Amino acid sequence: MAESPTPPLDVGTVAADLRAVGLAAGQDVLVHSSLRRVGPLAKGAETLVEALNAVLGPEGTLVVPTHNAGNSTTSRTWHEATRGMSADERLRYEAAMPGWDRGRTPAQGVGALAEYVRLLPGAVRSEHPQTSFAAVGRRAVLLTADHVLDSHLGQRSPIGRMYDSGGFVLLLGVEYDACSALHLAEYRLPSVPTQAYRCYRQVDGRRLRCDFVAPELDDSDFGALGARLDDEPFVHRGTVGRAVARLLPIPPIVDFAVKWFVSNRISSRH
Repeated sequence: MAESPTPPLDVGTVAADLRAVGLAAGQDVLVHSSLRRVGPLAKGAETLVEALNAVLGPEGTLVVPTHNAGNSTTSRTWHEATRGMSADERLRYEAAMPGWDRGRTPAQGVGALAEYVRLLPGAVRSEHPQTSFAAVGRRAVLLTADHVLDSHLGQRSPIGRMYDSGGFVLLLGVEYDACSALHLAEYRLPSVPTQAYRCYRQVDGRRLRCDFVAPELDDSDFGALGARLDDEPFVHRGTVGRAVARLLPIPPIVDFAVKWFVSNRISSRH
């Protein structure tokens, strides 16, 4: 006998799961998610957003990553796209890259929820052509303001502002390697390697090249770091739909990560 299909999750069910994992009214929360792993949702990303807003209420703020790794000549996305090309072919590929437009350029590789939130009426997007974030809610403008080029995920980014406001990260069906907030810890290390970056943006119909130097970010050990974070009492774990969920308060996870990197990453280089 064939199994009955799993009924789609509704707003009330998802909201109850979110509350059970620790999400509460008035919080600022950055959500990294896989809708597929959460399970069938009655209206897809719309159901998850409605559930998040039902829990956060009018005083809370929902933040999502709206990154564009392809708009960078140093990213993994760039290297994968240009692998095997000759120098001339790479130059032609770069010349054809469209400039980033805050209002029009879709998010890339960060899931359906992020793009849904970016397109919501009233959503605000930070002004970084590689690592922007979009937000809706009470502190959306404050959290996305003044996102400067050389602070991809540093203090002058929405991550830094959420550290200051006591915000949270919610990992829904994704692991610690997706946790962009952990990169803030890299900026706070006593020794931070830097590299040259290049990207493009659209300004008044013109494509402008942007060159800058910023910390070289590395998520290769986030899995090992996350395994240690899971033992900490401030990390709340649960299930939302069919997905493993973690609610992480940003200040303590960043402070923990700084100490962990010093002990494990920096010490291994010497």
